[in-house]
Amino acid sequence: MIAPAPKPAIPPAFFGETVTWVHHWTDRLFSFRCTRDPALRFVAGQFAMIGLLVNGKPLVRAYSMVSPPWDEELEFLSIKVQDGPLTSRLQHIRPGDTVLIGRKPTGTLLTENLLPGKTLWFLATGTGLAPFMSLIREPDVYEKYERVVLCHTVREVKELAYRDYISKELPAHEFLGEMLRGKLIYYPSVTREPFPVQGRITTLMESGKVFADLGLPVMSPEQDRVMICGSEALNADVTALLEARGFVEGNNSKPGTYVVEKAFVTK
Repeated sequence: MIAPAPKPAIPPAFFGETVTWVHHWTDRLFSFRCTRDPALRFVAGQFAMIGLLVNGKPLVRAYSMVSPPWDEELEFLSIKVQDGPLTSRLQHIRPGDTVLIGRKPTGTLLTENLLPGKTLWFLATGTGLAPFMSLIREPDVYEKYERVVLCHTVREVKELAYRDYISKELPAHEFLGEMLRGKLIYYPSVTREPFPVQGRITTLMESGKVFADLGLPVMSPEQDRVMICGSEALNADVTALLEARGFVEGNNSKPGTYVVEKAFVTK
């Protein structure tokens, strides 16, 4: 009998974790879960460098944790880029495969980077939803804010990942349900197909439609706090909109009235 080839050594900057579940939302979008080393600590909203060993070397990109900090496993949401160095490979993972998880999560989408306020807005396009999936399951968020509004814009309805989970399963959650019912508002929008809400979140903000739909006052730096995670275009457009209204960007050294995550997976 030929002995199986030894597994390549995991580089010291990473944990080697085992894939436990994979779900393909569309031909361009998938999620997966993996085991979590007890030594890995992170805060809701952070990202880690994750990826695969390719020819014995780590090939990694920044991915936000979908899973909340209290989850025993890790979950991620990814695009599929057919010629992308990492995602062209990552999209084919199966349960039992090994993925690399960076040991030092980081990021700016942290509630501590925001000044106190009444309403917390999460503005996401595509896989930018990921960090907010972690944050909407963080009890601390609901203690700090009177309401939390999750706005997710995609091109096609089928790209609204976690839609049923957010709107149906989460409000019925054994522990979180009572805490977030009446506080968490989900506002999905679609740009290229018929849907109850159509258009980019920037257009919906400029027209005032999002505020009218939700019965909320127009965003102001006195009452509202905003987190942004999406394409470079979305990040730039929303930043310009907010700063025109007097919002000030926060970061890990000084809190402000909005924060934006710039480490976004594009390949």
